[in-house]
Amino acid sequence: MTSGRRTLTALHLLLVWAVTAVAVPTLGLGLVMSAWGGGGVGAAPVLLLGVPLTVGLLATAGIPARTVVPLCDSVGRRLGWAVLVLLLGTLGVVAGVAAYGGDVDLGSAATRIALTGAPYAVAAAFFVPSGWVRAGAVVVLAAAVVYGGVVGPEHARQRRHAAEVAGFREHPELLRLGDPPSGMRVAHAWVGPADFGVDYRGVREDEFAYVGLTVRSPLTPAARCPEPAEEDMTCTVGARGELRMVRELRGGVREITLVRRDRNAEVQVESQTLGEAGLRRVLDTLHPLSDGELAELMREDRIDHRP
Repeated sequence: MTSGRRTLTALHLLLVWAVTAVAVPTLGLGLVMSAWGGGGVGAAPVLLLGVPLTVGLLATAGIPARTVVPLCDSVGRRLGWAVLVLLLGTLGVVAGVAAYGGDVDLGSAATRIALTGAPYAVAAAFFVPSGWVRAGAVVVLAAAVVYGGVVGPEHARQRRHAAEVAGFREHPELLRLGDPPSGMRVAHAWVGPADFGVDYRGVREDEFAYVGLTVRSPLTPAARCPEPAEEDMTCTVGARGELRMVRELRGGVREITLVRRDRNAEVQVESQTLGEAGLRRVLDTLHPLSDGELAELMREDRIDHRP
């Protein structure tokens, strides 16, 4: 292909892209507006006017290529070529809309409008009798398939993951985690508007064991026992400000609650199955929730939001 024919081919494909990038979104907008105004009946005049006009514009864009594209060498054949390009390009647009999820990033509204003309330019390229031009069209088509089927969804997944992480870390000062007691594991965690909670349960499902950890913004300047005192409950506040509550429940069960200040947060642990020494070990091992720990909780769906 000579340099002159290469120039004409490039101009031809550029004109096809420019015409369809303007005409097709305009036609689509007209269809949407007519559907809002009068249902399916209102769309018919838009199609009757818009489709022939787009075909005419495409046929006009094919005039410079009449010495390059055989189907553009006469008015009649050029109209047939324009119909084929419009049909194939529209099929490409429909296939692209179906294949690309709504979360696949295609850029701004202006970029999406510009991309509308790409399937029509690719369709027109297949009518150019040049192996290099057609090979280029195949490459563009393959790139679109790869991006829509693999790269775009992966980027969308990464954006969703980053947004979820940011949501969980909205109050990082509250994301404190203690090491699980012996024979227990982190079963579930939740993030609230002003608190963070963790449920520890036994590793063995046939054995009941539970510890609850809650980290929240301090409710009072210093920890203090509830007033008036509850029946069957003893409460003391140690010299270092740690609160200890013991409730005597039915069947000889004791529920132990410890509350301690940790930096700018108030941390509470409670259990009916773990002793005071075990609860203190949970408090003594408090540490900021690491990225790895958060990723594991998210991957295993063991953390969520609570209102």
